[in-house]
Parts: sequence; structure tokens; C-alpha cells
Amino acid sequence: MSSLAGLAALNLFLSDVRDGLGPFLGVFLQQKQWSPGEIGLVMTIGGLAGMVATIPMGALVDSSRAKRTIVICGSAVVIAASMAILLAPHFAVVTLAQAVNGIAAAALGPAVAGITLGLVGAAGFDRQLGRNEAFNHAGNIIAAILAGVLGWWLGLPAVFALMAAMAVGSVLSVLSIRPGDIDHEAARGMARAAPGEERGAEGWRGLLSDRRLLTVAFTMGLFHLGNAAMLPLFGQGMVARGAGDPSTLTALTVVVAQATMIPMALMAARLAQSRGYRLVLLMALAALPVRGLIAAAATQWDIGLGLYPVQILDGVGAGLLGVATPGIVARILQGSGRFNAGLGLVMTAQGIGAALSTSLAGFIAQSAGYAAAFLVLGAVALVAALAYLLGGAPGGDAPAASGGASAIAPGARTKTAA
Repeated sequence: MSSLAGLAALNLFLSDVRDGLGPFLGVFLQQKQWSPGEIGLVMTIGGLAGMVATIPMGALVDSSRAKRTIVICGSAVVIAASMAILLAPHFAVVTLAQAVNGIAAAALGPAVAGITLGLVGAAGFDRQLGRNEAFNHAGNIIAAILAGVLGWWLGLPAVFALMAAMAVGSVLSVLSIRPGDIDHEAARGMARAAPGEERGAEGWRGLLSDRRLLTVAFTMGLFHLGNAAMLPLFGQGMVARGAGDPSTLTALTVVVAQATMIPMALMAARLAQSRGYRLVLLMALAALPVRGLIAAAATQWDIGLGLYPVQILDGVGAGLLGVATPGIVARILQGSGRFNAGLGLVMTAQGIGAALSTSLAGFIAQSAGYAAAFLVLGAVALVAALAYLLGGAPGGDAPAASGGASAIAPGARTKTAA
């Protein structure tokens, strides 16, 4: 139980670390007289550079028995890069720091997922994912409230100090997880071998040719193309219209969304256990076009009034997908020994979408206005839903009842190719 408590604390503290400065970066750079196009471009360049490391980092987590060390190193790197942005907010420095942040985040996501799967096994993974995400979003709420208060009181640089404090908490939390409690074979999605049987991880060709996995990756990439820029763009829109203190307003957008994500994550875990992930994913995709319409209307009428529905819908989409993404990958790749590498593949697609999102939104906002940018971002989710359905909508089956920690979900692999 102490290891699971440490896992909960890790998700709480790591929430403010693995995403770097998040929406506060755009506001910080805007105060330094950066244009929306420049902000979007530097986020895109950094995101694409970091994205290249996602699959190798997932493979590293699969093969490594030092998953706790990966979390510690990744947290330290994110803080160092963020401090570089604070001290030298120039284009070259910010671009390099964002790339470094992307590489570290590429390791942190699979590492936490692998530790989780190694602690609870396949049979308890869906439920634990819901708990992980609930603590993650609670941590984001706490960090956002503190960031808003500290930013209003001391200025945006105080947000950087808060991130450093959260990083220390994440290090202490991961150290409280007992190494012996992590089953590293289960953590990589390897099926339990029979006595005298040798099992090896599936070959890379099988992983990269799996249509179900590629469909999920493409869908998630499109979703993040539409979703990633919406929160920072909404915050920039409020600042541009002089809606109030930038630190407080940005923090408020985060709090509203994260508060919604907690019940959504818990609901996603329950739905996954009873009905599978297809419904969960489609619900998340449906929220984004509605969110884009409301955000576009709010920029024309009352951007303050639009804050709450826009960010509640953000919470619906992100809360559901936070559970669905690793859950679907675990079901598809159970028995392959490549869970974290496969999750890295999906995260790569997400990174590509998110990196392009900020650039796309920034240039549309600069040339056609914020309303047009929100409409385009929302429309991308419709394409994502179509791609998911045309690809066979994988992840639709509920898991069979099983009591084993290494239980193999329906459709699991039986190959043992090295």
C-alpha cells in the first residue's frame, strides 16, 4: 500500500512538472513582447525536436529496471530548462529549452505508466489509471491556484519557483515506491510465461505494422492538433482584450479544466471496465468542436463569460483521454512486451499534433483573428473521429474477468518473437 500511496503522490506532484510551463509560457512570452506567431513557432520547433525522442524513451522504459531514476532525471531536466527560459527569454534559448522539455516529458509519461502497470498488473490497470489521473488533475489544480496567487503577488517568475518545489515533491514521492514492488515484466506488457517457456518481446516490425495501434496514434495526433493550442490561445485572447491580471486568469482557466478532469477520469475508468474504450474516446472527440464554437463566440462577445464552458469542455476531453490513451495501448499490446514503446509511438503522434497546433493557431490568430483560430481547431476533432471510426475504432471491448495480475485482455498477442 505504501508504494501505491507513493504512486498517488508522484502523480500529484509530477502534474506541474512534466508539462513544463504549459499555458503560462505563452503569457510569459507575451509579456516579453512576443507576437502570437512567434510564440506558436517556438513551441512548435521545440515540440517537434522533443517528439523525436518519444519512441526511444518508451523503448528505454521497457528495457530498464531503473524506472524511478528515469522519473528523477526527467524532473530535474524540466526544471533546469524552465529556469533557462526565465533567465534568458530569447528565441534560441527558449527553443532549445522547449526541445529539452519535450525529451524529458517523453520519458516521464511512459515511466509513470510502466511503474503503474508494474505495480498493479493488467487486471488492475484501468482502475489505477483513473486514480492516477484524478491525483494528476488535483495536483494541477493546487499548482494553478498557487501559481495564480504567487503570480499576482510576486509576478510570473514565481511560477518557476513553484515548479521547482513540485519537482522536489515528485522526487521524494518516486523514492517512496519500493523497487521490489514493481514487476518489470508486467510493466512492459509481457505475458506471464509458462514453466520452462521463454518469452521475448515482439519485434519492431509487428509493432509498427499494427493497424489498431496506428489508428489510435493517428486519432490522438489529430485530437491534439485541435486541442493543444486552445487553452494557451484562450489565455492570450483574454490578455489581449485586457480581461484582467494574466497570471490569475491563466490559473483560472487551468483550475476550471482540471476540476472537471477529476470526475471525468474516474468515469472513464469505470466505462472502460464495463463497456471498453470506444465510447470514452468518442465522447472526448465530441467535446472539442463544441468547445471551439463557444470559444470563438466568446472572443466576439464576452470572453470572461465563455471561460467556464470552454474550460469545462477541455476537462471533459482531456480527462477522458488521460485514461483512454494508455488503457487502449495496454489492451492492444498486452503480451507483446512493447507496451511503453507502443505508448511512445502514440505519444509521438500526440507530440506532432500538439507542436503543429500551437503554430497553426498562432498564425491563424495573427492573420484572421482568435475566433477563426478556435473554429479551425475545433473542426480538426471531427476529422479525428472520422479517422478513428474508419480505422475500426479499436479498444471497444471490455476486459474479460480475471484475477491474475498479468491477465491478458481480449485480442492479446500470442507471438513470442524477439
